[in-house]
Amino acid sequence: MSTWRTWVSGGMLAIFVGVLCGCGSASSQIQISPTSALLAPGQTFQFKVVVDVPNVPQFLWQVNGVIGGSPSTGTITTEGVYTAPATVAKEPILINVRDQAAHATVSLFDPNLPNQGVVAATQNPLVAAYTIPVPSGASAQVQFGTETSYGLTTSVVAPPAGETATILVAGMRESTPYHMRAVVNFADGSKYTDADHTFVTGAIPTDLRPDISAQLTGVGTPSPGIELLSLYPTSSANLLYAVATDLAGNVIWYYKLPNGAYPFPIKLLPNGHMLIVTGGTVNDVREIDLAGNIIHQITVDSIDASLANLASFRIGTLNHDILALPNGHLILLASIAQTINDSPGIPAPTAVTGNALIDWDPQLGAVWTWSTFDHLDLTHAPYGVSDWTHGNAVIYSPDDGDLIFSMRNQNWVVKINYADGSGDGKILWRLGPDGDFSLPAQEQPFEWNYGQHYVSIQSPNSSGIFSIMFFNNGNNRLMNSKGDVCGSLGVGACYSSVPIFELNEYTKEARVTWEDKLGPAYSICCGDALVLPNGNVEFDVAFDQNTPNVSYIEEVTRTDNPELIWRMNITGELAYRGFRIPSLYPGQVWSAEVGQPVGIADVHY
Repeated sequence: MSTWRTWVSGGMLAIFVGVLCGCGSASSQIQISPTSALLAPGQTFQFKVVVDVPNVPQFLWQVNGVIGGSPSTGTITTEGVYTAPATVAKEPILINVRDQAAHATVSLFDPNLPNQGVVAATQNPLVAAYTIPVPSGASAQVQFGTETSYGLTTSVVAPPAGETATILVAGMRESTPYHMRAVVNFADGSKYTDADHTFVTGAIPTDLRPDISAQLTGVGTPSPGIELLSLYPTSSANLLYAVATDLAGNVIWYYKLPNGAYPFPIKLLPNGHMLIVTGGTVNDVREIDLAGNIIHQITVDSIDASLANLASFRIGTLNHDILALPNGHLILLASIAQTINDSPGIPAPTAVTGNALIDWDPQLGAVWTWSTFDHLDLTHAPYGVSDWTHGNAVIYSPDDGDLIFSMRNQNWVVKINYADGSGDGKILWRLGPDGDFSLPAQEQPFEWNYGQHYVSIQSPNSSGIFSIMFFNNGNNRLMNSKGDVCGSLGVGACYSSVPIFELNEYTKEARVTWEDKLGPAYSICCGDALVLPNGNVEFDVAFDQNTPNVSYIEEVTRTDNPELIWRMNITGELAYRGFRIPSLYPGQVWSAEVGQPVGIADVHY
C-alpha cells in the first residue's frame, strides 16, 4: 500500500474516519509542523500536523498537556491556532496532540530584556556576526558605525517561523572600534531596540593590503555608496583582489581568494551575497556570504557534464562576466575553442577561440546555450582569429527577455534572441563598425566602439528607442573616412572615451547623446562605465598607457564639459572593474560622507 502524506489542521480532521484518542499505532507517524517557533507575547501562530497514514484520526491539541491550553502558557484552537500568553511564561511551552509523542516547542521573545543580541567575530576580520532572536512575523536589521549615532544599516532579515537570526555586519574599516545594535520590528509596528554592542575590527595583513587612495576636487559632491573592485594581479605579490572600499579608499570588505586566483568579476546579488567568477589558479563560480563562506559553487567539470546532451562544445574557462537573471538563473560566459579546417581564407588547421553563453538553472544545470561559432562569420575578425571574439560583458534586456553581449575583438555590441530561454539565439543587431546601425556623417567613423568593455542600459526601456553606455577603449580607432588608424603618422593619437548611445531598433540609427572623451588617456583594456544615481558618470580607466602601474576610477559631471568630482587611484593592481554600488546590503544606501576623502585642489592625470 502506498503511503499518503497529508497536512491537516485540527478542524479538518473531523472529515476522516478515526477515534478521538488511543491511536497509539499512528504515534510514530505523526509530526507537528513546525517543530519550533519563536513568538512575541500575545502573538498567534498556526501549527499543523503531518500524518503518514491513509486513515487520519482526529486529534485534540494540547499546551503543556492541557487540552486547549491555559492563559499562563497560551491557548490553542481545534484548528491548531496557538495564541501565546500576554506575559512571558516561566516554564517551557510544548505543543502536542493528545496521546501522541510528537510535539513542538514555543519560545517567547521578551521585549523587556535589555540585551538579547550577541556579537562575535567571523573568519573575516572586518565582518562581525550579530545573533539575535527574531519572533515569527518580525524582522531585524543592525545599525552600526564608529559612534552611537551609527549611520550605517544592514539589510532586513525575517526568519519565516521565528528563530535566532545571525546578521553579518560588514562595511567596517580595519583596526577600528564600532558600535552596533539590532532593531527588531514586530508585525504590529512596534519595535525592540537591543543594547549597544562594541566590536573592534581586526587588521588586514600588511602583505595583503592593496595600495588605494582617493581624492576630491572640490567640484560637487560624490554620489552616495561604496566602490566594489575586481582587481587583477600585475605582479607576484599576494594582494587582495576582491575588495570593497569607502569613498576615501579605505578597505571595508574583502574576500581572500586562493593564492594566484582573482575575481573575474565580482558582483553583489539581490540576496546580499557576492557572486564571483574566479580566474587564475582556480576557475569556478562561487556564491559567498559576507563572511566568505561558500554558499554555492559551480565547477567547470560540472558545467561540461551538464552540456553533454545539450551542446556540441565544452568550455575552456569561465571569464570576464556573469549575469544573475530575475528568475534565479545565471548566464555564464565562457571561452570555447574549435580547430578550423575548411573556412575560406583561414589556413588549415587553425585554432580559433570564441565564446559561449550558458543559461544555468541552479536545479537543472545548463538549459540553453549560445555559441559564437554558430552565429558569427569567421571572416569578421578585426583582431585575428586566435582570440576571435573576446566577449567581456552580458546584460539582460527586460523589455523583450533578450541578451545584450559585448565582444571586444569584434568591435561589436550585439543583441541576441534569448527570449527568456526560448529564443533561437539569432543575432538581432550588431552595433559597431561594419554592423547594422548607421551613425550621423559627422560622427563617422571615430565614434564607433573599438575594443569596448562592459555595457549598461541607461534608459527606462531596453527595446525600441533606448540608450546604452559602455567604456570605449578605442583600440585601433579609425579617425577618418580614409580608414586611418589612430596613432598613425599624421593622424591623431589613440584615446578612450565614455559615450552614451541612443539606439533606434526600428531604423537602425545610432547617435551619441553624451560623451566624455578622455584623451590623452588611452586604456588599452578593461574598464567599465555607468551613470550614478545623482546623475554623474563614473568610469574605470584600468590600463592607461600614460599612467603605467596605476588604474584609476573617476566620477565626473554629466555636462557638455565634464568636470572631475572624485578620483580613486589603485597602484600595483589592474582594476578590471570598479563600480559604485549603494552599499554592501541590497536596499540600503550609505552616505558619501561616510569615510569621505580629504579634498585636494588638483588631481594629476
